[in-house]
Amino acid sequence: MQEPSHNQWSGKTDGTPWMQNALIGIYRYMPLFVLYGVMALVVPFYMIFNRRGYKSMYSFFRKRMGYGPFKSFFSVYGNHYNFGMVILDRFAVYAGKKFDVTVEGQELFDNLESSEKGFIMLSSHVGCYELAGYSLVSKHKTFNAIVYAGESQAIMKNRDRILREHNMRMIPVMGDMSHLFAINAALDNNEILSMPADRLFGSSKSVTCKFFGEDAKFPKGAYALAKAKDVKMLAVFVMKEKAKKYHAYVREVADANGFATELEQIVRKYPKQWYNYFDFWNQG
Repeated sequence: MQEPSHNQWSGKTDGTPWMQNALIGIYRYMPLFVLYGVMALVVPFYMIFNRRGYKSMYSFFRKRMGYGPFKSFFSVYGNHYNFGMVILDRFAVYAGKKFDVTVEGQELFDNLESSEKGFIMLSSHVGCYELAGYSLVSKHKTFNAIVYAGESQAIMKNRDRILREHNMRMIPVMGDMSHLFAINAALDNNEILSMPADRLFGSSKSVTCKFFGEDAKFPKGAYALAKAKDVKMLAVFVMKEKAKKYHAYVREVADANGFATELEQIVRKYPKQWYNYFDFWNQG
């Protein structure tokens, strides 16, 4: 697993390429529950050595969710365990495993997907958003997903293979900002653009919204882009409910405040699937 922070985070999945390829190979022959069991044993050690992530999540459960000390502690464990399972699920998909995804709001996606104009899908660090790209399949438009460019070759290669099977392509975020041309081109060509909408990553362009009753900064990029291109936005959350079952929620939002409201509702419903291991209200 990984330890993001508001001012220093690589955005890279842990493990060497060899380990990642080995995990994909193992999944071709091993049931999900076996590796889930191993993850359950690893999580306590991760909590001990990843103090920053532990403290931020403990504070979230105490301060934002109003839990007591013991419930907060066990909720932190549950949160880390869920995060580990989500990471394993990603590799399971690369190995050819299938998950049952129920989509709530499919008609919103279908209506925009069959319209003349492109649109933006907003992601966040809850659940397993990557499964949205494999479930909300576009028949008429190319689906462009903005991704972190620093992942290992194993991750990028397998992700690209799966995405291409679903009429999707990646737009890696590059240091030379060349990805901005691809982003604009996607919407100019009336395609679908998927982009994160809940972390600043050091950007000074932000918008302040009420989130859990307190001001929090959200990246301004997606909303400014939607306004400039006159396109609609869908917030998509893909939440784990059982070992091989996910529930995807598709919601239309008009601006950052609308997204923050929808995100808060999802986090309140699935608090152990909120994967922001830093002080979210003091990021940037």
